[in-house]
Amino acid sequence: MHTAADVAAPAKRPRGRPRKTVDERDDGNRRRTVLRHAARLFRRNGFDATSTRDIASAAGMQSGSPFYHFKSKQALLFAVMEEGMRSALQRQRDAMRDAGMESLEPTARLRLLVRNHFESLLGAGSDYIPVMLYEQRSITRSQRAALAELQGAYEGDWEPVLRALHAAGRLRADVKLARLMIFGALNWSVQWFDRRGEATLDDLTDAALALFLAETP
Repeated sequence: MHTAADVAAPAKRPRGRPRKTVDERDDGNRRRTVLRHAARLFRRNGFDATSTRDIASAAGMQSGSPFYHFKSKQALLFAVMEEGMRSALQRQRDAMRDAGMESLEPTARLRLLVRNHFESLLGAGSDYIPVMLYEQRSITRSQRAALAELQGAYEGDWEPVLRALHAAGRLRADVKLARLMIFGALNWSVQWFDRRGEATLDDLTDAALALFLAETP
C-alpha cells in the first residue's frame, strides 16, 4: 500500500506564455537577416533587378528560404520599408528623450533632428530608408498608406520645432513648405554622399542649418 508521500505530486502547469524553442528564436534572427540583406541589395541594385535567389544567397540560405518568412518579394520589400520607418521613428524618439528635447532652444532642437535624420539615411546599416524613398512605386496603395502614417508621426515631431523657429524669425518660409523642402534636401543626400569622403555627418548638419535658417533677427 502506498502512502501519500509515495505518490508523486502532479507537475505544476507553467504560468504565462510558453518559452520559445531554439528554432523559434532562430526564426526571428533569420527574418532579420533576410531583411538586412534584402535592404542592402534593393538599395544597391534596385527592387526589379534583385531576385529572391540573390537575397537568399547573400543571407546564406536556400533559394526558397525567404518565402518561409515573406509571401513574396513584394511583401519583403514592404517589410524592409516598414522596418526602416519604424526604426527611424524609434531612433528619433530616443534621441529626443535622451537629449531632453523640451529643454533645448529651437535651433538646438532642429540640429538634433537633422543630425539624427542623417544618421538614419547615411549611418551604419542605413539601407532601409533609402529603399523606402525610391521604391514606393513597387508597393500597393494600402502599403503606401501604412508608410504615410509612420512618416506623418516622424515628421510631426519636427512641426513644433519649425513653428518655433518661424515665430522667432529664423525660418522665413511657410512652415509646411519649409518642412517639405527640408526633407527633400536632406533625403537627396543619399544620392551623392560618400562615407569615404572628407565630410562627416556633423559637417552635413552644420551645412543644412546654415542653408535653412536665417541669421538671428
